Amino acid sequence: MAGSDAMNRYARQTCLPEVGEAGQAALAAAHVLVVGVGGLGAPVLQYLVGAGVGRLTLVDGDTVAMSNLHRQTLFREADIGAPKVSAAANTLRALNRDCRIEPLAQSLDPANAPDLVRQSSLVLDCADSFATSYILSDACRAAGIPLISASALGLTGYVGGFCGTAPSLRAVFPDLPDRAATCATAGVMGPVVGMIGAAQAQMALASLLGQSPSPLGQLISFDMKSFRTSGFRFDTAPDPQPDLMFIAPRAIAAPDFVVELRGTDEAPAPVCPHARRLSVAEFAEQKPRPAGDQRAVMVCRSGLRAWQAATTLRTYWDGEISLIAMGDTPSNEGSTT
Repeated sequence: MAGSDAMNRYARQTCLPEVGEAGQAALAAAHVLVVGVGGLGAPVLQYLVGAGVGRLTLVDGDTVAMSNLHRQTLFREADIGAPKVSAAANTLRALNRDCRIEPLAQSLDPANAPDLVRQSSLVLDCADSFATSYILSDACRAAGIPLISASALGLTGYVGGFCGTAPSLRAVFPDLPDRAATCATAGVMGPVVGMIGAAQAQMALASLLGQSPSPLGQLISFDMKSFRTSGFRFDTAPDPQPDLMFIAPRAIAAPDFVVELRGTDEAPAPVCPHARRLSVAEFAEQKPRPAGDQRAVMVCRSGLRAWQAATTLRTYWDGEISLIAMGDTPSNEGSTT
């Protein structure tokens, strides 16, 4: 882009003392990993590209569905059936041709997360998935890369800055919730997602610009039923060493003690031939025990039931436990808010 064009494009932000020419150069040099190209990803990506972030890698294995359109504003009816990352990339390139957009039509998992995170200046968790949030937090903590993570459901949600110079997501959310609701099952309002995504984009830009106070170590909560927001800092919160961590399905080994927690309606075939199929209630009642030299692997769709079964197992067995979240089947709407 010619110098005068660049000055005109970014004039309204470079005049801010928090940005200036040095800040604009920092944005242009940044490489941001955005996981989830849905309701949160739409405002995030449009604002980051509009601000002149130089390189963005988009990760999402989902395709555009009609039910996405009320909140996922990067897409149009003509995009239905197309990979979300491809449709989003087309829109974003038209917004700012100087931004390098790299679409990856795949799901994030514990196998690909470390490399993707290490290559980035900043990571944004826009997937609204329990497993994705913990996988990204663990990878960011290990690599020392900042993570801005957000979630929205119904009329509420939050956004927070984790890792880097702050504690990880596990410091604020050491345990998964008791119940797993998704936008497909519980619903969500488009403006709520857009507002939280916009806040996530602002926290991302603040992190890239080195703003003080830092967005890292800050959590903001939104309740648009009562029209209230709140927040707190967690800079000094104890950061627990990860115990129950997610692995990729292909990391299962023959000696592992594998428990398939999905029913036959969800998964006609278990994750591997030697998996035993139990519900969470059956697992708690029967209390199966791995051999002393085995690794226990708990498998479900979202990671919640795997976490619950693993928590039960931990009360009477102190061996290694890993979790697997298989994700939605192709017939289900993805969970990128």
